[in-house]
Amino acid sequence: MADSRSSRRYRRLVANLKREQRGCCICNQPINYTLEWPHPDAFTAEHIKPWSTHPHLREDPTNLGAAHHRCNSSKGDSYRNTRTTGQIGQPSRNW
Repeated sequence: MADSRSSRRYRRLVANLKREQRGCCICNQPINYTLEWPHPDAFTAEHIKPWSTHPHLREDPTNLGAAHHRCNSSKGDSYRNTRTTGQIGQPSRNW
């Protein structure tokens, strides 16, 4: 599959995510949206479930989160459950 990061749809999804100005879905800290990549604290779009294991979710907006460049880089291809990131809220109890 071609690198879909260059597709029009993907660029639009990232632009929408950036407009929302969410906090980092990995460390839960605010992101300085005025910083430019490759600054470590700049915004990047994070694939919650990595491309390598979930190629069908590459352009799925529910699989994208805002992240610091440093957090996204340090995560690599590992899967991070959104429940541990606070992105969709914390569970009321451990199940």
